[in-house]
Amino acid sequence: MTIKALELLSHAQKERLAFIDFSLQYFGQVTRADIIQRYKTGLAAATRDFSLYKEYAADNLILKHQTKSYHRVDCFQPLFEHNPDAILAGLCRGFGDGLSNDVQPSEVCFNSIKRAQPNVDVVSCVMRAITNQLAIRIKYFSVSNGESIREIIPHSIANNGSRWHVRAYDRKNKGFRDFVLSRLTNVEIISAELRNVETKDNDAQWNCILELDIKAHPDLKHKKAIELDHEMHDGLLTLEIRAALVGYLLNEWRVDCSENNILNPNQYQLALVNRKQIINVENNNLAPGYFKTEIYND
Repeated sequence: MTIKALELLSHAQKERLAFIDFSLQYFGQVTRADIIQRYKTGLAAATRDFSLYKEYAADNLILKHQTKSYHRVDCFQPLFEHNPDAILAGLCRGFGDGLSNDVQPSEVCFNSIKRAQPNVDVVSCVMRAITNQLAIRIKYFSVSNGESIREIIPHSIANNGSRWHVRAYDRKNKGFRDFVLSRLTNVEIISAELRNVETKDNDAQWNCILELDIKAHPDLKHKKAIELDHEMHDGLLTLEIRAALVGYLLNEWRVDCSENNILNPNQYQLALVNRKQIINVENNNLAPGYFKTEIYND
């Protein structure tokens, strides 16, 4: 069959085929039970979906009878094309319908101009490594250190408000780091046994959840406008956030984290109330006006 023949299928059929295709590409495997659970179909219907998928892309998958799951093969070629931004947004939502093609732009509603999006194949490889707890070898381009070859063990992908990052254990620096997803090239999964220290459970900054209290900057004349922007209650917004993401959020939101809120309120319209919360955050150097060398007296 040709790709054109896909257009003759119903949307529901394409939706399920896209789910199979997406799962193979980004998780490396998929089962009939996954189809049944997601689309509330029966076993026979799920079996027909896989048979139909194999009519289009028989060389994309292989059935492992021991686990009764279909696995991606090395020569995999995706049956559907996905927009990188939609892929990452879909992963955050738990996939969506898989049909993440570009939409027609509105003539009256405009979003901000976006940075270059991560490469689809890079996202695919990273996601399969995360799903199957595998190490990857990458070529990485850093602003401070330039080009380098790294072995990392990724466990999560996160958007810091302006860019997508990979949270991973870095074997070079022997610790957990953030890598800008668009700066990864030459990504390949490697067969290397993981040590316990390299797993997500040992990423203290990622697993620590902090509660931040944020208010409108005290020097603003009309605080109500900012309170409405952020749906504050009694002049306060309380957020729960992973320690590893705190610096990014405070920087992106331009939150004044100085001790006496000395930053310009016209540039920093928010202020952090409970500054002690971020004293042990590794990236608190990104927090506007905050200095890690401060010592608090209880």
